[in-house]
Amino acid sequence: MRGTVETLKTDRDLESRRQDMAAAFRWTARLNMNEAVANHFSLAVDATGSQFLMNPNQVHFGRIKASDLILLDANDPSSMKGPDAPDPTAWGLHGSIHRLCPHARCLMHVHSKAATVLATLADSTLPPIDQNSAMFYERHIVDTEYGGLAFEAEGVRCAGLLTNPKIRIMVMGNHGVLALGQNVADTFFQLYYFERAAQTYISALQTGQPLRILDENIARKTADELAAYPDSADCYLRDIKLILDEEGSTYRL
Repeated sequence: MRGTVETLKTDRDLESRRQDMAAAFRWTARLNMNEAVANHFSLAVDATGSQFLMNPNQVHFGRIKASDLILLDANDPSSMKGPDAPDPTAWGLHGSIHRLCPHARCLMHVHSKAATVLATLADSTLPPIDQNSAMFYERHIVDTEYGGLAFEAEGVRCAGLLTNPKIRIMVMGNHGVLALGQNVADTFFQLYYFERAAQTYISALQTGQPLRILDENIARKTADELAAYPDSADCYLRDIKLILDEEGSTYRL
């Protein structure tokens, strides 16, 4: 199902969102954070959050263009009958969260290496050992009840863990990671920095040396300061698009 949503202000608004999404897909592939032709991003485009853009089934992130993105309705399962409809696990996870957690406007799910390693540990919590990891102090949760592929029942269960708008990352135990945000720039920023923080943590564990964990008050203060830090997410996505444009990328098409 492709097209516009009546509640958008203009067709140009929708096209801009499509281009932001396509740029995020391309950059995720460049960072080797996606997995083959799996993994999914989605972005709500109506006031209720139920209508959302998503990547088509079985297309590599490195090839996705703005026009490829499919418009779905979390309240309309017939959306899954359209051309290039996402696979049932994408619908189960993203559709359930968009339907039940309208504050989560954008969702990005990947099996990136460091975050997935973290998801395999008996304790998958990311401790605040540096500035990047402190960004997620009290802003991430761990799902310890992996129930298999994220068909609809599993998606509903995951959505039930995400009712707190403060949560920006869910470490999906034995699975991968899910980032949540208000728009593409905001969400990709969370996804990128969580992977960076997880890389540092896993590397620190590999030294076998004791960790220097921040005091909880300092970690909380740092998280608050970073959450209020202006423009970083927008500027990151802006420059990603500028680099892609300079290279002649087809992501905007």
